[in-house]
Amino acid sequence: MHTPLQSPALRCAFLGAFAILAFATVQSFAGPVGEFDDESDIGNPQQAGSASYDPGAQQYAIAGGGANIWAGHDQFHFVWKKLNGDFLLRTRVQFTTESAEPHRKVGWQIRASLDPDAPYVDVAAHGNGEIALQFRPAAGTATRQFVLPVTHADVLQLERRGQTYIVSAARWGDTFTSNQISNVNLGDAVYVGLFVCAHNPTGKEQATFRDVRITKPVKVGFAPYHDYIGSNLEILDVQTGQLQLIYRSAEPFEAPNWTRDGTRLIYNVSGSGPNKGLLRRFDLAQRHPEPLDTGNATHNNNDHVLSFDGTRLGISNQGPESGNKSSVWILPSTGGKPRQMTPLTPSYFHSWSPDGKWLVYTGGRQENGTGPTVFSIYKMSSGGGEEIRLTRGNWLDDGPEFSPDGKYIYFNSTRSGLMQPYRSVSAVQYYGTHSADLRLFGHQTTWTSSCTTPDNVL
Repeated sequence: MHTPLQSPALRCAFLGAFAILAFATVQSFAGPVGEFDDESDIGNPQQAGSASYDPGAQQYAIAGGGANIWAGHDQFHFVWKKLNGDFLLRTRVQFTTESAEPHRKVGWQIRASLDPDAPYVDVAAHGNGEIALQFRPAAGTATRQFVLPVTHADVLQLERRGQTYIVSAARWGDTFTSNQISNVNLGDAVYVGLFVCAHNPTGKEQATFRDVRITKPVKVGFAPYHDYIGSNLEILDVQTGQLQLIYRSAEPFEAPNWTRDGTRLIYNVSGSGPNKGLLRRFDLAQRHPEPLDTGNATHNNNDHVLSFDGTRLGISNQGPESGNKSSVWILPSTGGKPRQMTPLTPSYFHSWSPDGKWLVYTGGRQENGTGPTVFSIYKMSSGGGEEIRLTRGNWLDDGPEFSPDGKYIYFNSTRSGLMQPYRSVSAVQYYGTHSADLRLFGHQTTWTSSCTTPDNVL
């Protein structure tokens, strides 16, 4: 840390000199790196930095020198792009050089300019594991910081909301620890990017950045299911946390499901365009979607599921055949003529039994045709026939899912006053309102379809 200059005259002269030298203390490089516009050495460090992007691994490798990002002058390597307005930044970072330097640092930075004394806000992961929110509120002033009560975090997030900046950090798999500052004016147009600083004038450090995401918020007043934006298709490795972005589309889509051979995904088109309600098969090798023929069932929602053997597909179609209310249909997984299974509506399909003999779904029904509609869990033979009610009560039961061994059905319910996941004691007989019939599966609050992996572990 440097002691700030106390004399106003000396201070002005010092900063004026830096304003003159700023043009010589920023070295820009060859141009775009991944989704960033450019890279620069800020403050003319002795050791020049470098950056590269591996599109296959979707990973940045950045090397940087520099004495520090501190006091009133910075030296580091910066991979940046220009952004306006609000946004959220996230990455997973790891040093790749062995070093005893405790305050080498890497992270995200938002900067008013590329001048070495520019105002900025960043989230910095230090070599000793310290995680800090650092900021310089005005050009040439001393850097300030708040150290977060978490160490050795590798997931770093920085969000801008107007003049408020929120820093969040966590070890992968843990919850975020956060802090924020307000009333820091960096201007609307800013330089945003990843940085590496050696904290050693003659040294150089290296780090990798993966799962890099730059997200712009939706417009003010955005109404879900009325307003739409495009969609990203990502694959998450649940063991390592590795994220891979494989497809972007201006046309929104939902609920990707793996085919059993692992070569394709099936999803439904949403939004308000002419393709709303159609299904697509996404080829993972070609990274391209193709139409899936569902016959006259062309008003599909996001409740569609493949059978365990992968030969049949259950869908929820809300077309004119069922009064524009959702009903359950089945068809070959490769496409073809569908068969309507549930004459009563609304019915939302969720799971096949492992042997393919049963369908389970959520149905909204009135008691004896009168009164309020109650959503409960039902099952039906995949060959057709009468539906069998599995739950009762004046609450919402939703998202039923067979366990891969066929012994249980998982589902969500508001019966506790919160939407929570439950598991039935038996998947073959009625289970209803009593605690002996059900087991609370965890204590978290959720609002999504219950789903287990094929190995019944997750």
